Amino acid sequence: MKILAATRSAGKQREIRRILNGPGLEIVFPDDIWLHASAAGDPVEAGESFEANARQKAEYFVRLSSLPTFADDSGLEVFSLGGAPGVRSRRWTDATGTEEEIDRANNAELVRRLSGAPASSRLARYRCVIYFLPSFGAVPTICQGDCSGRILDEPRGNRGFGYDPYFFSDELGKTFGEATDDEKDSVSHRGRALRALAQTLRSER
Repeated sequence: MKILAATRSAGKQREIRRILNGPGLEIVFPDDIWLHASAAGDPVEAGESFEANARQKAEYFVRLSSLPTFADDSGLEVFSLGGAPGVRSRRWTDATGTEEEIDRANNAELVRRLSGAPASSRLARYRCVIYFLPSFGAVPTICQGDCSGRILDEPRGNRGFGYDPYFFSDELGKTFGEATDDEKDSVSHRGRALRALAQTLRSER
């Protein structure tokens, strides 16, 4: 069964490959099937929720590919910041450049906003919503996952991507930047949502 994972993020692609790797399932990404980004880029994530953004991406790519397609939208929610950066986690600072440069800009803004904040104001969670379409117009399957933690004022570890070095996982007792791939996948928001999707796909085969 060939399925398109509608993301161009290298970090997400690594996690998807690890978690959905298994017999009978071939995961491909847009560039693998010559769906390169146009000069205008892919659709902007303009929704007000993770589900709305995931749906927009899934519908766009399932039309282009005619393959069963899933898209995820995910992000960090800091409770004392009213849930920010939330659905704008990737685009929080509107920074441009490489993925690493964008991550540095977003993390700098996170540290700035929480400067001097007590531990009670650093509580946060990662959330992920996956929207799967077997074909365009089909009934979707929606899978979700989250994980709780707090934001540190200094990064720890150099693994993962995005806000991972600052996100201290309650369950692991370390940041996602310090965690091994297996440790992170076992408790992460995307790991949980992807395993729920995998269970759905197995039941449909």
